[in-house]
Amino acid sequence: ANAAQLQQLIDYSDHIAEFRRAPETAEFFTQQNIVEQREWVDDLCSRIKIDPSVTTICVLDTGVNSGHPLLQNLISDEDSQTINSAWGSADQFGHGTEMCGVATFFNLQACLETQSPIKIMHRIESVKIIPMGESDANDPELYGDVTRQAIYLAEIEKPEVNRVICLAITSEKFNTNDGSPTSWSAEVDNITSGAHDEKKRLVFIAGGNVYPYEMSQGGGYPLANKMKSIHSPGQAWNAVTVGAYSSIAAVPQGTSYNPVATVGNLSPYSTTSVTWDKKWPIKPEILCDGGNMISDGQLYSENDTLSLLTTAHNIQERLLTTIWGTSSATAQASNIAAQIYEKYPMLWPETVRALMIHSATWTNDMITMCGATNKAKRGNLLRTCGYGIPSLEKALYTLNNDVNMIIQGELFPYAEGNDGTIHTNEMHIHNLPWPKDVLLKLGELPVVVKITLSYFIEPGPGCIGWKDRYRYPSCLLRFDLNNKNEDLEDFKKRINRAARDDEQDSGDGTSGSNRWYLGKNNRNVGSIHSDFWKGTAAELSRCNHIGVFPAIGWWKERKYLNCYNKAIRYALVVSLETSDQSVDLYTPIKIQITPPVEIQT
Repeated sequence: ANAAQLQQLIDYSDHIAEFRRAPETAEFFTQQNIVEQREWVDDLCSRIKIDPSVTTICVLDTGVNSGHPLLQNLISDEDSQTINSAWGSADQFGHGTEMCGVATFFNLQACLETQSPIKIMHRIESVKIIPMGESDANDPELYGDVTRQAIYLAEIEKPEVNRVICLAITSEKFNTNDGSPTSWSAEVDNITSGAHDEKKRLVFIAGGNVYPYEMSQGGGYPLANKMKSIHSPGQAWNAVTVGAYSSIAAVPQGTSYNPVATVGNLSPYSTTSVTWDKKWPIKPEILCDGGNMISDGQLYSENDTLSLLTTAHNIQERLLTTIWGTSSATAQASNIAAQIYEKYPMLWPETVRALMIHSATWTNDMITMCGATNKAKRGNLLRTCGYGIPSLEKALYTLNNDVNMIIQGELFPYAEGNDGTIHTNEMHIHNLPWPKDVLLKLGELPVVVKITLSYFIEPGPGCIGWKDRYRYPSCLLRFDLNNKNEDLEDFKKRINRAARDDEQDSGDGTSGSNRWYLGKNNRNVGSIHSDFWKGTAAELSRCNHIGVFPAIGWWKERKYLNCYNKAIRYALVVSLETSDQSVDLYTPIKIQITPPVEIQT
């Protein structure tokens, strides 16, 4: 646009606040020679401030070139390991170093372009799990064991840190395209749940990519994405499987090709679980930046302009390169989790997962693309875009008009009765500290309440029942909120009845109250459940009880394994929000939950 056109925009619209220069693309940096790239890198290095940290991101990949100027102070020789000493820990392929760059900086390009100091609050670890040559390739049947070995290596070296595990290596070999577990995904569930050693772990896994040639052959965007299944081990119930969205839709210079996805929509690289049986978990759970493709309508291609800038492994030739797809998205998700851990180091892995998914939202383009006008079509939205794009700010902070409450609990779901049979045992009722008087005064003002329940399951041993969603997990949990006309006793009776119905494996049943956006059919799969409803403040003033209760699982069904008396941990995140920024919900809630100060007289 020229100056006259910009002036016309101002004259014709009252909504112009400011004009900003369009940002550069990654191609601006990748086209520079090594000397020019080094100038940018040296400038950034001079602005990096590394704080002592008890949080690490452990990248399981092709190794890392820890001598890269942007990484050398964040990863020590001891933190660069390999599962096979014959391979060495260096990165010959580049993918591992590229992952480390995104996991460290989240958006390296933004860090290069600013003049502000850059604070890094976490460290990086690398464990090489991919060999140099095909002759040394891992046996696909041992992928789970390789993953476990790699995690143990990092834990032995630094046992006391809060560790975020980042795995962007996936496989279509022996994949189950209906969403049922693979041996690899089941081992990830074992690792995360602490089934072998009682240590819970936070793991992020790439969903796997739709490649440009598959886009051309699969009917184009977004049909090819909906038909391409999440790769193994993305079926893991406890891991966060990460898909991709596009943040860039610039037209590359010197080409007649156009960007495929709009800004804020599903990335053309992202796989989905649309083709899965609906009884299996929602995958991916979240989307982070995976870049975009270009196309002439028939042919599709990757392009530096539409990719993310990151660190290159061959530092004698170049310092900066690009990465795209669910790999970059998984590295970004790991970075967000590390920042949550750094802010709240005492949180459980289940809670960090809950906060990330609770903070996620869909863009309007995602909702429109999936036609999410009713609960059935919202199920398609979930299986395409997960719960949306996570917000670090929303996960970390509470505002006056947008309050997050976190509950970490443990219950014993089953017990042995006098007749020797195993039955459901405990349920928890949480009384929410809603400011009833404030809500009643607000009357018809719209409010949103959102609930997310996160826990880790143990997979059924011996592959028994892996085709059944009630037999694969050790225990399932559910949540519910009382209705406005329902007192505490009636609410207890209703969720007791719901627990018994689920115990009898009565199937999907109904979606329950129409107030929930997703409904029970959509949300009651996997080991994380999230939903919200919109109503008036006056209605919500009477909905102040949340029930957490058990459903069926192999702990109950397989009594001879003596696991029915085990406890299960859960994290519950509840938020109350209104669009009116003048409303203060935080203060009256804080008053209710803060113990009074006793003054001796």
